[in-house]
Amino acid sequence: MTEMTIGGTHRTLRDEVTAELRRRIMSGELKQGERLVEDRLAAQLGVSRNPVRESIRILSAEGFVEVIPRIGAAVARLSSAEAEELFDVRMAIEGLAARLAARKATPASAARLRRVLEDAKQAVESGSLDAVADLNTAFHRAVGEVAGNSYLNLMMTPMLQRAQWVFSQTAAIRGPHSWTEHVSLCEAIAAGDEDEAQARAIAHVAAARRSYLAAVKNDSA
Repeated sequence: MTEMTIGGTHRTLRDEVTAELRRRIMSGELKQGERLVEDRLAAQLGVSRNPVRESIRILSAEGFVEVIPRIGAAVARLSSAEAEELFDVRMAIEGLAARLAARKATPASAARLRRVLEDAKQAVESGSLDAVADLNTAFHRAVGEVAGNSYLNLMMTPMLQRAQWVFSQTAAIRGPHSWTEHVSLCEAIAAGDEDEAQARAIAHVAAARRSYLAAVKNDSA
C-alpha cells in the first residue's frame, strides 16, 4: 500500500500542515528546542516549502515555535514557570466554564459529554496516548461549548492547546485519573450543580498541576 502524504490528500495544505506539526510538537515527536528545517519537513509531509513556512508562522503566534532572527525556527521550550502560570489561568477559566455548563446543561449536552468520556475510556484502556490527549482536550472544549459563552470560548481555545502540550508530557500517568475526574465533573454538570461543578473542575486542574510538577521533579532528578 502506498503511504499517503499530506500533499496527496488535496485538502487545504496550510491547515493540514499546521495541525500535523502541532501534533508532533505536543506528542514530543518534535522535541523542545529542536530546529525546524523547512526543506526537511516539506519532504516528510509531501508538500512544498510555502505551507510549511506559513504553518511555522502560525505556530509561532500560538507559542509552539520560536523564530530566532538569522538562525531559524525551533520548537519552543515550555518552562515549568510557564506551565504554572497556565495552571493558574486554567483554574479560573475552567472553573467558570464548569459553573456555566452546569447552569445551562440539557439532557442532550450531558449525553454529548458522556460520549466523549466513553471514547476517552477506550483510549485509556488501549493505551493510545495521542488519542487520550486529544480526547482530554475535546472534553474540556465540549464543557466550554456547553457553557455557551462566546467570550469564554475565545479564551479557552488557545489555552486548551497549550494545556494539551503539558498534558501530553504526563498522559501515561494522568490518563486514567483524568478520565475519572472528568466523569465526576460530568456528573455535577449533568445534575445542574453549579457550585459542585466549579469545585470539581478546579480540583481536576489542581491534580493535573501536581502530576506535572512531580514529572518535572523526576526529570530533573
